[in-house]
Amino acid sequence: MLPTFSIKHHKAGKQQIDLAFADEGKGKKTLLFIHGLGHSHSAWIYNILTLSEQFRCIAVDLPGNGSAAAADYPYSLQFFADCIHDFIVEKQLKQVYLVGHSMGGQIAMTLALKYPEVLSGLILCAPAGFEQFNDWEKNLYRSTMYFVDMVSNEENSLRKAVQNSFYLLPDNVQPFIQQLISNMHTQDRKLYRRMTEACISGMLDEPVYYRIPDIKHPVLVIFGEKDTMIPNRFIHPCSTRQLAEAATRRFPNAQLEMIPLCGHFVQWEKASRVNNIIRHFVQNH
Repeated sequence: MLPTFSIKHHKAGKQQIDLAFADEGKGKKTLLFIHGLGHSHSAWIYNILTLSEQFRCIAVDLPGNGSAAAADYPYSLQFFADCIHDFIVEKQLKQVYLVGHSMGGQIAMTLALKYPEVLSGLILCAPAGFEQFNDWEKNLYRSTMYFVDMVSNEENSLRKAVQNSFYLLPDNVQPFIQQLISNMHTQDRKLYRRMTEACISGMLDEPVYYRIPDIKHPVLVIFGEKDTMIPNRFIHPCSTRQLAEAATRRFPNAQLEMIPLCGHFVQWEKASRVNNIIRHFVQNH
């Protein structure tokens, strides 16, 4: 069982926000890991195992995800960013590097734009937020997601989403999928669906792309060459490399690492390579 940390979140009034987290390792620098939609802190187990030898590693379960109880929260990417910020302040964390995967990457950028003073750097693993969507594309994206929900239940959708995140599906991912499904079944179904829909809307309606030049921190961007999730090829028929290079150039201080023969779940599928890249980046910034 993960330890839980309750914070009184200013956006939620008197409501208590339960943010579950794992805390491993020691060091002057802290890596704070933020998972993607519907995932949990376990998305980072093969990274924490190695990186905790040199750094303090904290991995959260975002409210409504993993083992963090769902509730009638005002879900949005700003809400998640505020929760993480409050956590950093309450825990008095210093020299913090946010490490975000997929939706977690967009949350990390949102936090960096709103609370730059609490961070030392960003590490974005196949981040959402690099695509731009006009109103027609947003409606098309939402319609596609709703159609998937009509023909598949949440369990099948979650299973397929994780499986499609890999270029070559490793055997060790099945226990992770089962854990996510078990976590999902412990949640109130209506609240879980509300959280999921709010997160999808957040990624579409809370863009960060045009504000990327305002992020002055050192930034490391990591993508798998075979990522089939970003960009959405149906809406944006360009390559992952093209998208990643264009967005990375917008940061004042960023570097891009493209991992060959690797899908969207880059930190799991190529953990050793990603760990080495992260270690070098943090040590030198």
